[in-house]
Amino acid sequence: MKTGRNGARVLFYCHDTFGLGHLRRVRALAHSLVDGNKDLSVLILSGSPIIGSFDFRARVDFVRIPGVIKLRNGEYTSLNLHIDIDETLAMRASIIRHTADIFDPDLFIVDKEPLGLRGEVKDTLTMLKKRGTPLVLGLRDVMDEPAQLVPEWERKNALPALRDLYDQIWVYGLPQLWDPLEGIDLPKSVKRKLTYTGYLPRTVPQAPLPRNRDLDQLDQPYLLVTPGGGGDGEELVDWVLRAYEDDPRMPHPAMIVLGPFMPSEQQAEFLRRAQRLGNVHMTTFDARLEELMANAVGVVAMGGYNTFCEILSFDKRAIIVPRTAPRLEQFIRANRAQEMGLVRMLINDGVRDARVMATALRHLPQQSLPSSVVVPGLLDGLENVNRLVAQALQRRVVQPRLAARGG
Repeated sequence: MKTGRNGARVLFYCHDTFGLGHLRRVRALAHSLVDGNKDLSVLILSGSPIIGSFDFRARVDFVRIPGVIKLRNGEYTSLNLHIDIDETLAMRASIIRHTADIFDPDLFIVDKEPLGLRGEVKDTLTMLKKRGTPLVLGLRDVMDEPAQLVPEWERKNALPALRDLYDQIWVYGLPQLWDPLEGIDLPKSVKRKLTYTGYLPRTVPQAPLPRNRDLDQLDQPYLLVTPGGGGDGEELVDWVLRAYEDDPRMPHPAMIVLGPFMPSEQQAEFLRRAQRLGNVHMTTFDARLEELMANAVGVVAMGGYNTFCEILSFDKRAIIVPRTAPRLEQFIRANRAQEMGLVRMLINDGVRDARVMATALRHLPQQSLPSSVVVPGLLDGLENVNRLVAQALQRRVVQPRLAARGG
């Protein structure tokens, strides 16, 4: 930590072009860090349009950069502003760099994208590297299949950043499940930077919030259905609804959280279908999904990283219906977790037979709990990240606040 100021500073970057995954992961890390260090302040750089819908602990704050969204053809466009994407990216890069310049962190942690969206973090990384600021790349457990990841990272010129800019690479998972950089020819110098932390455990928030009105109707055990952010969760929700429409005597009601990024027309159609069923309840968004999951008798989900962490943390029997496009990330995670006996995977074959889902839902409460499988270090992620952050701050070279400010 630098001299002449109170407390250490950690800066996070997460690009958040789609969904909630990056933001929810970084938020969990930030809260854990300030809980474990009363002199630490954390600032999050995020492009999430709904970051303000989440509550943040004391000494955690965020800077909202202009949002962008990835189109189906792989191109990006500005989320809300009617300006050219290159202008939007230039604004984002400028805000990121100037925020880092003034905040002057003692540690900079980048989530998933080594150089940020279209390289928007490269100048910031270079500036902080000159100052001697430790730079960390944080990776989820699974990135994508090697056949897709290798050419993607070659196109983004990511490897030189891992070699020349980053001091450490933290994988928020375990090698027993997957190596997120499998297939990439990593030099030994980069391999030495890799640390597997284990998964990031979650807890139910303690701060009281108004009770979700949709839960007032649930006075019995229920199944939680969550497609994450919801932007690509229509097929999962449709399949579950088909099961309840086909079999009205399902033993447990369903609580379906559609997700804030599901198209409004699709949300409206699902809400109409649910209103015709007496045992299906819906809400579009709940910032405290942990509480819903903790009280559920079982979970049906697409299998994103955060949902998987919650399933493990709350020891919930789960059916994972992973997406297989544009990435195989969820499929790889669900398949390995099923092989390890942690969850059950159900493949969306495009037909979505109501009876197949109904049978799976009926059997869900009889599945083995994830805790029946002993995996050493499985949920040690936050503890290990706290330790790694403390070590990085201790090694922080004490130097005059010069230089490099702005350079």
